[in-house]
Amino acid sequence: MMETPLLLTSFLKRVEKYYPEKLVISRTSPDTIHRIPYKEYVKRTRKLANALTSLGMKRGTKVGSFAWNHHRHLEAYFAVPCAGAILHMVNIRLSPEHIIYVINHAEDEILLIDGDLFPLLEKAIPYLKTVKHIIIMQDNMEIPESSFPNVHSYEKLLAESSDDFNFPEDLDEHTPAGMCYTSATTGMPKGVVYSHRGLVLHSLALGLSDSMGLMERDVVMPIVPMFHVNAWGMPFASVLYGCTQVLPGPGFTPSLILDLIQEEKVTVTAGVPTIWLGVAQEQEKNPRDVSSLRSVVCGGSASPKGLIKTFEEKFNVPFIVGYGMTETTPIVSLSTYTSSMDEWTPEEKLNIRATQGITVPLLDTEVVNEAGIVPQDGQTMGELRIRGPWIADEYYKDERTSEAFKDGWLYTGDIAVVTKEGYIKITDRTKDLIKSGGEWISSVDLENALMTHEAVFEAAVIAVPHEKWQERPLACVVLKEGKQTTKEELISYLEGQFAKWWLPDDVVFMNEIPKTSVGKFLKAKLRDELKDYQVKS
Repeated sequence: MMETPLLLTSFLKRVEKYYPEKLVISRTSPDTIHRIPYKEYVKRTRKLANALTSLGMKRGTKVGSFAWNHHRHLEAYFAVPCAGAILHMVNIRLSPEHIIYVINHAEDEILLIDGDLFPLLEKAIPYLKTVKHIIIMQDNMEIPESSFPNVHSYEKLLAESSDDFNFPEDLDEHTPAGMCYTSATTGMPKGVVYSHRGLVLHSLALGLSDSMGLMERDVVMPIVPMFHVNAWGMPFASVLYGCTQVLPGPGFTPSLILDLIQEEKVTVTAGVPTIWLGVAQEQEKNPRDVSSLRSVVCGGSASPKGLIKTFEEKFNVPFIVGYGMTETTPIVSLSTYTSSMDEWTPEEKLNIRATQGITVPLLDTEVVNEAGIVPQDGQTMGELRIRGPWIADEYYKDERTSEAFKDGWLYTGDIAVVTKEGYIKITDRTKDLIKSGGEWISSVDLENALMTHEAVFEAAVIAVPHEKWQERPLACVVLKEGKQTTKEELISYLEGQFAKWWLPDDVVFMNEIPKTSVGKFLKAKLRDELKDYQVKS
């Protein structure tokens, strides 16, 4: 067989040849939407490669992006790696300290920054050790005043650059193409490097019908940010398959998301549960036509059954739960149905939808504990480990590699069970499990149950110290607007679903649950805030 390297350059060739008139629809401000045919997109991508090369980008150069989801960011997704350099998507929601750390640790030499985000980064510039050029991405050619000597206009650079750029054909498929850093809850973020080979295989997997099933006729809108694990790989795969892309840009709201779905006839979209909780509330108040949707993909943290039911039963939209990590590019599993489930009851199907799903082809997953691989009984807990061709095998220049990567496996730190059908169900993070009287309690199961109560908008369950039982569960609850309930009512609501010793000892009502930069509940902060909490009798 031919040893043809798996490179992202092949995606550009394909989309230019077969889908030149398909569109990248890019919102860059509340009043500006660009509709760019792929043939023009590829020309702009070549111009960007020329412009960056003129500023010193060469093979192996790290180019950082600090940007929302829009066409310029998508141009960087291909211009940088296809030239043999490495695109580092910086999470704009990290703390200033972490932003400075990741840019310095990655050794970024060029930064691509959205104009509206430049003030966020400006104070950090004196602390950036390797950055030589800053490029401002916005619709006009203005550049902000800055003490930094080399600030350029993205559009001016493109206007002055040729679209005649020959992407190298001799790259090794293992060449690094991209970087993301984990948004760590403790310690500094950890870097993960993605290869051309891994991104190509991951993109192919997203086109499998039992995965996301992306295809040319799809209109794909990633709500998940492009700085969060490659927007779950959707921008790469959409270029490969010639999908129309809708990139929502900055400052999107549930209302805007629904407007774009209705106006652009979006068929596939993806984001974290907090996004879809807000969208569901807005859709119930001010309904839009969402009949074009064939799937909503949800990941990042567990999805409440009530949310899944709302989308599937009220809105008639399939709601697929996925699982992945920064270290896994990220797709590992999706809660798609098998043919054996066709005659299942709605409740049985809902139970499957609420899992993290069945492992996608080409990956291996196992759940292990001190006794070995756990049985497929839906009850025995262990740590999930993963291996496969788009799974990282180390952290970038980080001694914490040895903690997570062992014997050819990535140990995820996620505690899971495996259903009798082989589906993964995450029950907790290792650090979030509650150990009470020597027995484990799953905070995720309690949270999901609480969020099916009609008055509850969000719920996070944490462990608080207990003199007798070591730890006990405490529920932190945010109510829906205009709804009321009591601690007693919520605990009573849980009684029929869990053993008595699983029930939270108390409920704290809050205005907001703290979240990480990617929308997950920040339980470390909750535990710190409530470490001295005394259960009320």
